[in-house]
Amino acid sequence: MDFVDLPPLLSAKGVVRLPGSKSISNRVLLLAALADGQTEVRDLLESDDTARMIDALRLLGVVVESLGDRAYRVHGVAGKFPCRQAELFLGNAGTAFRSLTGALALAGGHYTLTGVARMHERPIGDLVDALRQLGADIRYLGNEKFPPLEIRPSAIRSGGVLQVRGDLSSQFLTGLLMALPLTGVETTVEVVGDLISQPYIEITLATMARFGVQVERQGWQRFTLPAGHAYRSPGVVSVEGDASSASYFLALGAIGGGPLRVEGVGRDSVQGDVRFADALALMGARVERGPNWIETAGPLQGKLHGIDLDCKHIPDAAMTLATTALFAEGATTLRNIASWRVKETDRIAAMATELRKLGAAVEEGADFIRVTPPHSSFLTPPAGIDTYDDHRIAMCFSLAAFANTLRINDPGCVTKTFPDFFARFAAVTQPVPVIAIDGPSASGKGTVAARLASTLGWHYLDSGALYRLTALACRRAGVTWDDEAATATIAAGLDVVFGENSIRLSGDEVNDAIRDEEISSGASQVAALPAVRDALLFRQRVFRRAPGLVADGRDMGSVVFPDALTKVFLTASVEVRAERRHKQLIEKGIAASILPLLLDLRERDQRDSQRSVAPLQQSEDANLLDTTDLTIEQAVSQVLSWSKQGA
Repeated sequence: MDFVDLPPLLSAKGVVRLPGSKSISNRVLLLAALADGQTEVRDLLESDDTARMIDALRLLGVVVESLGDRAYRVHGVAGKFPCRQAELFLGNAGTAFRSLTGALALAGGHYTLTGVARMHERPIGDLVDALRQLGADIRYLGNEKFPPLEIRPSAIRSGGVLQVRGDLSSQFLTGLLMALPLTGVETTVEVVGDLISQPYIEITLATMARFGVQVERQGWQRFTLPAGHAYRSPGVVSVEGDASSASYFLALGAIGGGPLRVEGVGRDSVQGDVRFADALALMGARVERGPNWIETAGPLQGKLHGIDLDCKHIPDAAMTLATTALFAEGATTLRNIASWRVKETDRIAAMATELRKLGAAVEEGADFIRVTPPHSSFLTPPAGIDTYDDHRIAMCFSLAAFANTLRINDPGCVTKTFPDFFARFAAVTQPVPVIAIDGPSASGKGTVAARLASTLGWHYLDSGALYRLTALACRRAGVTWDDEAATATIAAGLDVVFGENSIRLSGDEVNDAIRDEEISSGASQVAALPAVRDALLFRQRVFRRAPGLVADGRDMGSVVFPDALTKVFLTASVEVRAERRHKQLIEKGIAASILPLLLDLRERDQRDSQRSVAPLQQSEDANLLDTTDLTIEQAVSQVLSWSKQGA
């Protein structure tokens, strides 16, 4: 899909079982391949990143069997890849690229490692420099210090002391530590500068220990691998749920009231990102923990409040705090996040750009971002939130749906770590309810819908009037009806308020003006423009606001609001509809005869039911309501009854 439109949300609660951790999954896959013996890996994350790792291992001659239900059997090669020459494409999987670079540099083969364009912009020079200290022959095939890489056979000088920078990415140290057991001799690694993302190194050390290699460390500056170390299969390894992915749902519970529980990580987790829950607690959320679960809920009183936080212990999950800040009182400052700039995109710049689209005030620096929420309701940008092919941007911005309808562009990027994210998101959130009413011309759907909205105290949308309103707005702005781009822009920004007997455009009453014959002609012209139809699709969805929406018009329940609480197809005999239309015209002082109206309605029904775009038809999940013998009050009462049954 090019985009997904998330409906505005009222609340969030329930239980989410997390997918496996990406960081643990790719570490386990590589160490299982390097180990002696077979390893059954359970609860593996099935995503783009792990698929790249599995594909690479298979090209290197490692047997990886799929057992179903997220379980795999990896046949270890005891540190020696069968294929001594291979070309590996690793997409944008940083965990796979960095760890395989280390292992292959010491494998004695001839390999090339490439990725997508963004992967070639992510630095790897510090890891290469460290491996060259061992004698590894690694060459840059593009820009110096960046992928793609060529690795050639070389004489490895084992042992001694190596140095690697730690202030840019912890993945460099991870790649080095995981590769060094292949040498079989004692080796010490010294970290130059401060080590960022320390919790990820804890994951690395814990995973290595599960495969029989214990690393001795002195603080976060010196790591020693003793002589004689080699990876051995533990037999079965279960992958923890992804703590970074947990952050989106923990924040949902804090913003949407909760309680919302995530299962798969808890107080016993080895992942540092579980400390994201501590940050939510600082913002005022209620947090409870079990051995394998965490649960959040909103503050007992008031709103969340802004915080000033050093985020080096939760570098990935901290992104979710930037969007959570939209719902907090006061500014939120996230510090020590320089690593964001060398991820799937420059995340500091990207987050700042997209947060500003929603009306937030944002300051950014080399290693910080400060978010001040909008003073009033959020903006709803028709262009949507851009995701920069970055899964975490798509997922953390989904939280903004608690304010308004929100369009997320390129939602498929979540397949990198959480392929069914949006389905899981929908399962634990309650959207603003919609009652969708369709039916033939003069069936009374507009009257019933407007009366129903007034009775419920909900918003009302007369979708059929939007093309007329677009034509009128273009005429007022001096835009010709054949100017597709300009007309679509006007359609996307229509300032319209519908009432029971009123339509206001930019504050002016226009109920009669849009019925003008010239405007009717213009409506037909603008309705034929694809860009206008696309713009009005999103504009119609923006009418969905708390406490609810009653929408009447074609495709309301099938295309515009497919998740509508109640769907109604309103009809009546053509004779009764002609009589109703005749009465309306007479009341307005317009001369009319029944017979021409009857013939016109019959022709329109035939034309509407056979047209290729939005044909008039009752959808399978819509309630049929024949109003031939019903009053308006009776029709409204029946729809109310159906809506209560569906609530």
